[in-house]
Amino acid sequence: MLTLSPRDLEIASLGPCTVRSPLHRLHGVGFVDDEHRIRLEQRTGPRYEGLPEFTLEEAGPRESIFFDPARTCAAVVTCGGLSPGLNNVIRSVYSELAYNYEVPRILGVRDGYMGLNPEQGRPLVEMTPGFVDHIHDLGGTVLGSSRGPQDPAVVVDTLVRESIDILFCVGGDGTQRGALGIAQEARRRGLRKAIVGIPKTIDNDIEFVSTSFGYYTALEKAQEVLRGAHVEARCAPNGIGLVKLMGRESGYIAAGAALASQDANFVLIPEVPFKLEGENGLLAALERRLRAKDHALVVVAEGAGQNLFDAEPQGRDASGNVRLRDIGLLLREKILAYFRTRGLDVNLKYLDPSYFIRSVPANPSDRILSDQMARMAVHAGMAGKTDMLVGSIHNELVHVPIATAVAQRKSLDTSSDLWTAVM
Repeated sequence: MLTLSPRDLEIASLGPCTVRSPLHRLHGVGFVDDEHRIRLEQRTGPRYEGLPEFTLEEAGPRESIFFDPARTCAAVVTCGGLSPGLNNVIRSVYSELAYNYEVPRILGVRDGYMGLNPEQGRPLVEMTPGFVDHIHDLGGTVLGSSRGPQDPAVVVDTLVRESIDILFCVGGDGTQRGALGIAQEARRRGLRKAIVGIPKTIDNDIEFVSTSFGYYTALEKAQEVLRGAHVEARCAPNGIGLVKLMGRESGYIAAGAALASQDANFVLIPEVPFKLEGENGLLAALERRLRAKDHALVVVAEGAGQNLFDAEPQGRDASGNVRLRDIGLLLREKILAYFRTRGLDVNLKYLDPSYFIRSVPANPSDRILSDQMARMAVHAGMAGKTDMLVGSIHNELVHVPIATAVAQRKSLDTSSDLWTAVM
């Protein structure tokens, strides 16, 4: 459990904001000042009595800003795995900077943080209206992406050489840890560089971000797969649909897709341990389901059931994530072996749509969220805020220090309405 103090929610600033925002020329801009705060916990009652009250700085445009737009250069980088909405974020960052703040030079970084290391040979791209035209209709990221950090000193050298004042880092907790390292190196040198994070995670597992962009699109596509697996199961004697979905440490996609499809009989997530063998194990429960209903649909998150493997984890990937064993293949093997010993012929269809659901274009909900997060990040960067990312609580966008946001991963609360509904 993350223990907070008020200082953990303070937002770093490069200095006083003395430049009148060019957004004054636009009509109906709802300016926000730093005293506007959103309560972290809004509920009341006996369960919450005696808890300290914390607030987060509200996101939004400021009347006065730190950077002079006419002399500002900004860049955007996308890192880590894909998620629906990445191109929407790129386009909205560009549009807010170019058309509203009238920033003259906006750069795109190729292939994640690798593009900020000249030894990797990936030159920066000058973004233009033509470059971003129609990219919001595409899946993936037109800038490319990669996993793994680069030396913060090398990255800051690139920011200095290219005169980049603001760097927008789009990615998950690994990306944001990298952004924090870059910000700390810039501060160590006494440089006025704003490093602003835009959280991206298909697993929806970043703290202080109630919903990540791309999550609803992933649910939409995942529940389509679940419906198909359910049809396959129902149309065969003793049919079993087994679907593995993303969710390394958090079961949000598995739970959300199961709830959306209304077809799942078993939902296995990392937050709830389960066993295979014995009267109360998954295999016996699955047999009871088949003998009663002649079909079953099993949904499993990729991080569930890792304790069932004999072998140790397979090291870590470039982002520092533990390489998970394949729970989907293990379940397929164990289910088939179990029913052979029980003398029951089953028809099992195994589906793993993980890379499909994250590579599609964003749906309308995620397009809106991507746009909002991108524009709020621009407002923060132009106001000289740094070491922070755009979070969301209670349907409000807020500023969160990166160090606080990545201190632990968000997991599904098994006492929540979401999990209760799944059960």
